[in-house]
Amino acid sequence: MTRGTVVTALSGGVDSSVAALLLQREGWDVVGVFLRNGVETPRSACSLKQGCCSAEDAADAAQVADQLGIPFHSVDMEVEFNAIQREFRAAYGRGHTPNPCASCNRDIKFGALAKISEAMGADGLATGHYARLVHKEGYVEIFRGADAEKDQSYVLFPVAPAVLGRCFLPVGGLKKTEVRKIAEEASLPVFSKPDSQEICFVPSGDYREYLSESGGLGLPGRVLDLEGNVLARHSGHMGFTRGQRRGLGFASTRPMYVIDINADSGDVIVGPREQTIASWAEVEDFQFFDADVATGRNMKDVLVQYRSSPGGVPASVAMLSRDRAKIDFAGVAESVNPGQGLAVYDGERLVAGGWICEVGHAAPFVA
Repeated sequence: MTRGTVVTALSGGVDSSVAALLLQREGWDVVGVFLRNGVETPRSACSLKQGCCSAEDAADAAQVADQLGIPFHSVDMEVEFNAIQREFRAAYGRGHTPNPCASCNRDIKFGALAKISEAMGADGLATGHYARLVHKEGYVEIFRGADAEKDQSYVLFPVAPAVLGRCFLPVGGLKKTEVRKIAEEASLPVFSKPDSQEICFVPSGDYREYLSESGGLGLPGRVLDLEGNVLARHSGHMGFTRGQRRGLGFASTRPMYVIDINADSGDVIVGPREQTIASWAEVEDFQFFDADVATGRNMKDVLVQYRSSPGGVPASVAMLSRDRAKIDFAGVAESVNPGQGLAVYDGERLVAGGWICEVGHAAPFVA
């Protein structure tokens, strides 16, 4: 007798393949599902080994499913992927810095997969993400993955707790080297496949190139210093992001950074590094994952992470409303931008998260 059925996202990579293998070894009936973006991978993505949702990756996923002897379904997610790409572009149009991978986790890799799992009458869903889940009565605890360099708990912050409550992350307690070893010992054909990098629909890693090719870089304008002096002119405000240091279009005797983007005029404001340091941020769509923390609501002495690179900044959290919070940074928080996701940690445990909508700087300036 099996333990039940788990619908597992097979991306064609080694992590999801090993996740399916481990679940199978634990006695689960595994159904493999590939979430397809509906388009052929650009040549640049193939050469850079980027992406996780192309037709080429689907072939790898199907091969793994065949070897494991599990059912396999390829589901077209083009509409959902296109929505994420539109929001990516719209965010830069507003002068924000988006995180499409977190949005994809919320809407597709977990959100859509959960619906597919429910439609199939399965007992749960699984992915190859590097994070650890501990299921409690009525809620789930989320911890950083055992491999600190591969930890993906940060991008789980917008996923609905109810979805994570039905989820399994079989490789979260393993190192990447261990995952590859398991795949090799099982003769899985993807055991040496390179990891995907960057954003799947920006295969070159140059978001400006993507924006330029998908509708242009927005409003042309001026590059101004804090005194309003014109230092340069640019061809599109969407080609800049707060905290950017290179490619500003002028020479300077000291490092200068983008500190503000006026999406209405197209003007870009630059200043010294200290102007990029935030003292606080407001976060919307804020949700809790921990029942005990949610009861207390306000939090002190936590760590917050606002980009994918590992690490965190000491901070405190005060609730402004049911789903909006103010984050007061107790450490140096550079280049905190509207549009980024923010995850709150108590040690190794992810306890809450949401989307940054407003930022206050330690050294205020008048744009």
